[in-house]
Amino acid sequence: MAEVNWLSRDEHRLWRAYLDATRTLMQNLDRQLLRDAGISLTDFEILVLLSEAPGRRMRMRDLADAGTTTRSGITRAVSRLENAGRVRRVECESDRRGAWAELTDTGFDTLTAAGPGHVRAVRENMFDLLSPDDVATMTAAFTRMRERMGAQQSIR
Repeated sequence: MAEVNWLSRDEHRLWRAYLDATRTLMQNLDRQLLRDAGISLTDFEILVLLSEAPGRRMRMRDLADAGTTTRSGITRAVSRLENAGRVRRVECESDRRGAWAELTDTGFDTLTAAGPGHVRAVRENMFDLLSPDDVATMTAAFTRMRERMGAQQSIR
């Protein structure tokens, strides 16, 4: 059995601060969007992903892979957005089992209206607390983490 390389005291403090800050940030952003725009952070993320996609549409499985929500969570969120007229499902012509999620004009308008308040909340809860050096350091560190984990996922 391999020996465990336990976290040092400083590493443990950083790990806990990161977890707590990330959880609290997501909760604050979700509350702000629900209060000001009537949509959840998950819904907002889906609308953003679709708005950035070619033709404002993505395969459901790709949308799930690109987002922070599980596949079943994406399915529920897209259903909720579809019921609100913000997204429509389109059958995939080349694969009858697959479906596209497509951003509607109503969904784009919702995103456009929600954007300014969301950016203010991100700035207030994150960037106003960081120096330019903090931003550069965190960007470099999180980019390395993302690249490592992305490479590990592609191997599996």
